[in-house]
Amino acid sequence: MPVGEKPSTTISALAELIGITERSVQRNIRNLQKDGLLRRIGGRKEGHWEVLE
Repeated sequence: MPVGEKPSTTISALAELIGITERSVQRNIRNLQKDGLLRRIGGRKEGHWEVLE
């Protein structure tokens, strides 16, 4: 199942899947948010990410 189809994917799992550090995943998420391409809906436990176009 692709990561995009698994809403419970963790930063650790993403880092391992694409071969970068967890810190790099966090930095990329922050940059995508800053650029208006990614938005967090809800809280840390029950929330999800929304990709904006």
